[in-house]
Amino acid sequence: MYDLICHNFNILSYLRSILNINVMKIELTHTKPFLGEAFVDELESRISSIYETIYKKTGAGNDFLGWVSLPSEIDENLLSDIEKTAETLRKKSEIFVVIGIGGSYLGARAVIEALQNHFATLTGEKPLIVYAGHNMSEDYLHDLMAVLDKKDYSLAVISKSGTTTEPAIAFRILKQHIINKYGEQEAASRIIAITDKARGALKQLANVKGYKTYIVPDDVGGRFSVLTPVGLLPIAMAGIDIRQLVKGAIEMEKQCKANPTVDNPVSQYAVVRQALYHQGKTNEIMVNYEPRLVYFSEWWKQLYGESHGKQHKGVFPASVTFSTDLHSMGQYIQDGLRNLFETVISVENSNHELRIPTEADDLDQLNYIAGKRISEVNHKAELGTVLAHEDGGVPNIRIVIPEISACVLGELIYFFEMACAVSGYLLDVNPFDQPGVEAYKKNMFALLGKKGFEEQTKKLNERLGL
Repeated sequence: MYDLICHNFNILSYLRSILNINVMKIELTHTKPFLGEAFVDELESRISSIYETIYKKTGAGNDFLGWVSLPSEIDENLLSDIEKTAETLRKKSEIFVVIGIGGSYLGARAVIEALQNHFATLTGEKPLIVYAGHNMSEDYLHDLMAVLDKKDYSLAVISKSGTTTEPAIAFRILKQHIINKYGEQEAASRIIAITDKARGALKQLANVKGYKTYIVPDDVGGRFSVLTPVGLLPIAMAGIDIRQLVKGAIEMEKQCKANPTVDNPVSQYAVVRQALYHQGKTNEIMVNYEPRLVYFSEWWKQLYGESHGKQHKGVFPASVTFSTDLHSMGQYIQDGLRNLFETVISVENSNHELRIPTEADDLDQLNYIAGKRISEVNHKAELGTVLAHEDGGVPNIRIVIPEISACVLGELIYFFEMACAVSGYLLDVNPFDQPGVEAYKKNMFALLGKKGFEEQTKKLNERLGL
């Protein structure tokens, strides 16, 4: 079955190349020595029924499958409205603050940091996108407000309920700051609320204060929400073409619907990672060779960690940036505990060209690569590392993308979302709930003396010896 998979993907890659279609592809060559053939076949036999479960919405968590057809169903009027809002706010904002936690900010940040200048904070491009409500650091908020004192800004607050602790605290503080700075009326014109369509504290406040609002769909969970206004508005504020992002997602959505079998890249990723998990490879490391993709890895980690870490099961998602981390984490990956596999995001083409110059004295001994592009050296480092880690007992999945662009990122986002759903059902968990997230909240509420948690407060105080 494995050889058939590779054969099918070689044909698919060839067809894409002659049709000049810039899409991602998956390479599984460096996983073959580690796979149990019988278990792969068993997983493969379940794929078609899993897709049927997803598309017919009959499985666990089916109330949160709105993302499945979201790209192709995005309304033109919504896109136009988001673009218009972004254009208006960009004209009067040196800084745009995105208030949210988890999926409410990670997807947008992943796309923005992948596509903006590496040194956006120094280039003077406006607005600069910054983030709040993703931590409860007093010093962080203090420093942010010190900057906002001197800059024109606007903000989006993202929360279905409006009561999630971290963003609610940040919004309460920044709401007062922006009102003090501009007055009630102007402040209201600079605040966008992305929330529930009818319920919740934030929706109620937006109605009272006259904030512009966008809807978080009821059937789309936070970590799957990057292609809703949750992600699209901040991305548009960064000057990125959201239509290209949606276009890429639509392409991957179409591929999955046209071929809901083992013979598509989503299925192959889901099956192989689950088969490796069965072989004791319990930790998956996302590897990138471009620092632009650091926050894409962070988004991926939340997507898979929150979706699969249940019932004492699931692959643990981690990430590294090579070649930087080859000089630190590389030692462990090469020679440490053999419970790892890697998923490498390989970027074929850079956006710019820099070649290594020749020097007459060659004191740094680099003349052997003089004249080569830095990207070529980077690719050879990638290939050498994949081979070394395979030899060291670490399987490598390679996700190859032609470039880092809005369209390609849209495709990649949908790829990982669908693969997350398929992988979750292969693991026999509900990929769309997050019951474990509530545990710390209950303890925190009790320790802070929130009404209704008196019994829990008593138990925790006894446990802590208070």
